[in-house]
Amino acid sequence: MNKYKGQHHFLLAVDCIIFGFDGKDLKLLLIQRGFEPEKNKWSLMGGFLEENEDLDQAANRILKKLTGLEDIYLEQLHAFGKIDRDPGERTVSVSYFALIDIERYKKQITPEYSAEWFLINERPKLIFDHDEMVTLAQNQLRYRAAIQPLLFELLPEQFTIPQLQNLYEGVYETVFDKRNFIRKLMSTGLLIKLAAKDKSSSRKGAFLYKLDKKQFNAKLHIFLNYINDMSQATTGEVKDSNASLLEV
Repeated sequence: MNKYKGQHHFLLAVDCIIFGFDGKDLKLLLIQRGFEPEKNKWSLMGGFLEENEDLDQAANRILKKLTGLEDIYLEQLHAFGKIDRDPGERTVSVSYFALIDIERYKKQITPEYSAEWFLINERPKLIFDHDEMVTLAQNQLRYRAAIQPLLFELLPEQFTIPQLQNLYEGVYETVFDKRNFIRKLMSTGLLIKLAAKDKSSSRKGAFLYKLDKKQFNAKLHIFLNYINDMSQATTGEVKDSNASLLEV
């Protein structure tokens, strides 16, 4: 095999930012680093590219090894290459972000590496430039959520309106007026109301909905215009909901 003469060789790492939603909060999956430098400090899921694999294969391998997760939404985010980003050795990292429904994959996460979920704004300080990676991934998630139905990757197939509102509020770090959110969401005509209810949070329960996939592509622009409007709206305080809203 021919090699480029006079060129230095560096390590190439892959780091994965795993966002999860449990029906109430948007969270981040972290592990404690098992080797120096920064041993035992909190880290994203990461590893090094092997000679016989491409970047996507490496990201999927690392996720499966460290968490047991596979066949989940995974998207390449950005390359991080500051000279001093890793005190151990010159390393360039390509980051990915993943989206999962925590309840669906809860049993699949292996306990071997003690992966732990954290509220994003209550996470511990991360090693190297991993906090910068998380911030960039959050910004990308907000941008993508405004132009694509990406956040449904974080929801179960059947969900409640309060769950959907919690998700969007968590992603955009704001509070939507409940009446406004419900009214505008129903006007899109993209959700199918089911007869069943989720009674885990109240005696009356909240009706379950599912996405109308047949109508989604045809009416996608309506939904995206709605999300763009809602993502720009903020309220100064959370308004009390009445009994009728709890049953939506």
